[in-house]
Amino acid sequence: MEVSGPEDDPFLAQLHRVQCPVCQQTMPAAHINSHLDRCLLLHPAGQAEPAAGPPRAKRRRPSESSALKQPATPTAAESSEGEAEEPDDGGETESRESYDAPPTPSGARLIPDFPVARPGSPARKGTGKRPAAAAAAAAGSASPRSWDEAEAPEEEEAVGDADGDADADGDGEDDAGRWDADAAAATAAAFGAPGGRPHARAPAAEEVRQMLEGKPLADKMRPDSLQDYVGQGRAVGPETLLRSLLEANELPSLILWGPPGCGKTTLAHIIANHSKKHSIRFVTLSATNAKTTDVRDVIKQAQNEKSFFKRKTILFIDEIHRFNKSQQDTFLPHVECGTITLIGATTENPSFQVNAALLSRCRVIVLEKLPVEAVVTVLMRAINTLGIHVLDSSRPADPLSHGSNSSSEPSVFIEDRAVDTLAHLSDGDARTGLNGLQLAVLARLSARKAFGKKSGQTYSPSRVLVTEGDVKEGLQRSHILYDRAGDEHYNCISALHKSMRGSDQSASLYWLGRMLEGGEDPLYVARRLVRFASEDVGLADPSALTQAVAAYQGCHFIGMPECEVLLAQCVVYLARAPKSIEVFSAYNNVKACLRGHPGPLPPVPLHLRNAPTRLMKDLGYGQGYKYNPAYSEPVDQEYLPEQLRGVDFFKQRRC
Repeated sequence: MEVSGPEDDPFLAQLHRVQCPVCQQTMPAAHINSHLDRCLLLHPAGQAEPAAGPPRAKRRRPSESSALKQPATPTAAESSEGEAEEPDDGGETESRESYDAPPTPSGARLIPDFPVARPGSPARKGTGKRPAAAAAAAAGSASPRSWDEAEAPEEEEAVGDADGDADADGDGEDDAGRWDADAAAATAAAFGAPGGRPHARAPAAEEVRQMLEGKPLADKMRPDSLQDYVGQGRAVGPETLLRSLLEANELPSLILWGPPGCGKTTLAHIIANHSKKHSIRFVTLSATNAKTTDVRDVIKQAQNEKSFFKRKTILFIDEIHRFNKSQQDTFLPHVECGTITLIGATTENPSFQVNAALLSRCRVIVLEKLPVEAVVTVLMRAINTLGIHVLDSSRPADPLSHGSNSSSEPSVFIEDRAVDTLAHLSDGDARTGLNGLQLAVLARLSARKAFGKKSGQTYSPSRVLVTEGDVKEGLQRSHILYDRAGDEHYNCISALHKSMRGSDQSASLYWLGRMLEGGEDPLYVARRLVRFASEDVGLADPSALTQAVAAYQGCHFIGMPECEVLLAQCVVYLARAPKSIEVFSAYNNVKACLRGHPGPLPPVPLHLRNAPTRLMKDLGYGQGYKYNPAYSEPVDQEYLPEQLRGVDFFKQRRC
């Protein structure tokens, strides 16, 4: 049906005049929809010159009863069918094809939103704004106001578009690549990545909590490439053999040996990602729960993959030292013939825990304990990913200390001293550091404590600060790398023994404390001190042996932790005591003489033999023996076998 428009009333026609955002012409509000259809088709670049005259009037005239009403928005069906309106005076027809709404300054207050454009529609051109900007413009112009008030922002908005959002090449067409780059930069800034926009929205405290919940942070932050793998430059650095083989896709069988948290499983994860890109099958098993049948199933499938598809298989066994010798023998023929490429990870010394035959078919890669700098790098990567802001303790007043409700500012903070303390307390274990960070942040988020007062500044109660005390409380004490039954056990006792031998009392106490704080049995340490008192102090201070035996008995009586001072006293006494290995060296010469003697050992001389019976006395046992207490002067008598006469084990090593 026909409807009347504002043309019937000159006053209403003047009142309801709007401006086209493309060609800047003014016209009655009832004509804006049809005009935009035609204008966008005629000016796809969005750079139309304003017409000199007013737009031509329509033949279809709306009724006067609806003069103050807004025109109805065309539906999606009408837009898709492309129904044409009646031609105007010039006989032209206007397409009803759907299109994106350009950012209308004032017309948006009188007409509703346009339907969404179909892909490839010419209406995509000429907007000159990103989708977010267009949506913001439409949302900000919902309430009508007087035309004088509405036209002023239109001019300001047009100037802003020309300065900020206009295309660099001047073609009037939106750059999709630039939208993607801006979105990526905003996302990076929200998570603290370098190069991000300074005003991107930072994650709120609840968002940080959701990111921390679920899997451990150490598993979430596991890197996927060697570029992000830090702290093991000697093993997988740019010029190392392992990295060259990995890049050449010719990885040999490996045994990754290192302390916990040094990156053994992470390196296997990186190798897995690299292998998948080259269609190499990667299978992961853990020796803690896998059985021999599981290994055989993997090997059988690897044989089929190699036979039918010429596809390699890499088998990663975590904690491979948990397999016994017979289970490890399962890998031998298949590693030998290349059916599988074996990668084993272990915290124990492979020389003792891995089958020698299997060890000879694999290359051992030693991963060292991570330095403090590498742990700090890992922690800062996690902090930036979570969107946590690091407070600089060297600055007298942090600019973020003042209350602000800006969404671009983070709501969770951590002191830089807390990061350093966490890196040192982790003792080279990246897993301990990341999980300690997760525990400290979650604890503070759960408590929802405010900043309080710091240096006279009052902090916003909506923010959360993780302090150095929170980190220490989460870890309770330093994470000490020590295994009573592993390689570190022997390393520490060796360091203690050599420190006492070198008379370094401070180092001796340190290694003693390292063992006791790590959970070592005090009686084991006491037994080693008894040995040291005779081996290294010896006859230079015979009372040292008495001190060591007394310390052992005291530890047996009272136990830990009271006996730690007894051991400390004995360690310092032995470190300060004079040293003599005369007895120890002489006895070693005797052992060497006995073990290296050719043929049967010489018999005991007859005069030194015991003769408890008459028969033995008749055979000459004990005859010619001189009883030393019966002589007032030294007795000239041989005590060594005839072949060893004249040998002095205190002066010579061989007999």
